[in-house]
Amino acid sequence: MAKKLRNTVVVITGASSGIGRAAAAAFAKEGASVVVAARREEPLAEVAAACERLGGRGLAVPTDVTDEAAVRALARRAVEAFGRIDVWVNNAAAGIYGRFEDTPSDVYRAVIETDLFGYIHGARAALPVFRKQGGGRLINVGSVVSTIPMPYAGAYAIAKHGVLALGESLRQELALDGTKTIHVTTLLPATIDTPFFEHAANYSGRKVKAMPPVYPAEQVAKAIVEQATAKKPRREVHVGNAGRLMTGQFLMSPAAAERAMATMVDRQHLAKEPAPATSGSVLRPMASGTGVSGGWKGAEQTRLRQALALGLAVVPGVLAWRRLGPRATTALTQQIARSAAAPAGKSGKSGKTTTGSAGSAGSSRWQVLASGVSSGRRGGKPAEVTVVEVRPVRWRAPLRRS
Repeated sequence: MAKKLRNTVVVITGASSGIGRAAAAAFAKEGASVVVAARREEPLAEVAAACERLGGRGLAVPTDVTDEAAVRALARRAVEAFGRIDVWVNNAAAGIYGRFEDTPSDVYRAVIETDLFGYIHGARAALPVFRKQGGGRLINVGSVVSTIPMPYAGAYAIAKHGVLALGESLRQELALDGTKTIHVTTLLPATIDTPFFEHAANYSGRKVKAMPPVYPAEQVAKAIVEQATAKKPRREVHVGNAGRLMTGQFLMSPAAAERAMATMVDRQHLAKEPAPATSGSVLRPMASGTGVSGGWKGAEQTRLRQALALGLAVVPGVLAWRRLGPRATTALTQQIARSAAAPAGKSGKSGKTTTGSAGSAGSSRWQVLASGVSSGRRGGKPAEVTVVEVRPVRWRAPLRRS
C-alpha cells in the first residue's frame, strides 16, 4: 500500500480530532501528503506536525466548511502546495441531541450546514480539480444514520441522509458524463469512539453517551485508506457490523426497526444522569476533545458486542421467518449472530457473491444476497454465508456492491 500512497495528495476536513485525525495519520504512515482542515488552529497544527513525523508531508489549513469560499481556498492551497489533489475526504461533523421542539433553530440549522452543506462545498471544490487533472476520489464520511433514522438527533439524521443522496446523485452525473476516473464513495460507520459526543450540542436534559457497540476510529480510517487505494472503489461501505445489521433490519421491516431504534437510543444513547443545555462545539469550537478517541472504547465492548448479538439475531430472525420462509431464515439468523459478535474489523471470509429470491410479502418478492460464500457445499447449497442482506427486488437498497 505504501507504493500506492507515496506522494498521493489527500485533503481531509474535520481533521483536528476523531476520524479525521486517525485518517491523517493512516495516510501519512504510507507517505502521503496530507492537507488537514478544521476550525481549531492549534490541534490542526499538531496533526500536520504528526504527519511529518510519521513519514508523510503535512499542511494545516484552518477552515470552516460552512463557508464555501473558505473551502474553495482550501482546495487552492492544496494545489499550490502539492500540485494536485488525489483524494478529498469530507469528514467534518457536528451533532445535536434533544427533542425536535426543544432544539434551538440556529443550532439545528448549523448542524445541517456543517454536516451536509460542508460536504456539498467540499464536492464543489474538489470536482473541478479532479476534472482538470483527469481523476480523483471523493470520500464522504456519512453514518449508519444515513440509512436508519433515529430520535433526538433529527438535524444530524437529515444531514447524513443528504450525504448518502449526494454521493448517489454525483455518481449518476459522472456516469452520464462518461467519466470513469472520478469515484465517489460514502462510508456508513456505526457508533465510533471519538470526541464527537463530547462536542455535540445537547438539549435533551440527559447526558449523551456512545451507544454500544462502539468501534475504534482507526477502523474507519482504514476503510478510508482502502477506498482511496482500491482498484474499483465501492459505492457505499458500512464500517462496523452492527450498522450493517441494523440496515438489514430496516430493509426487512421499517416500522419494527424504527421502534427498536427509538428504544435503543432512549435507553443506551442518553444516560439517566441529567445534563445542562449546551450548544457544544456547533456554533464555536471547543478547546477540549482533540484526540482520536473519546474514551468510549473499553475492554467491555467485546462482551457488549457478544451480548448484542442475540438481540440483533432474534428480531431479523422472526421477520425473516415471516417474509422469507424457514430455509432463508436459518442462514440469516446464524450469520447475524456470528457477525454481531465478531471482533471489530472481522467481517468474514471473502469469496464470490450469490443472489437468490425467497418468499414473498404481498406483491413484493424478497431477495437474499449472500456475499463471500464459502467453497464448501452441502446438497448443492452453499455451506456457509458470511454476509447476508435482504431487500425487496423492486427497490434498490442503499448499500450496493460494485
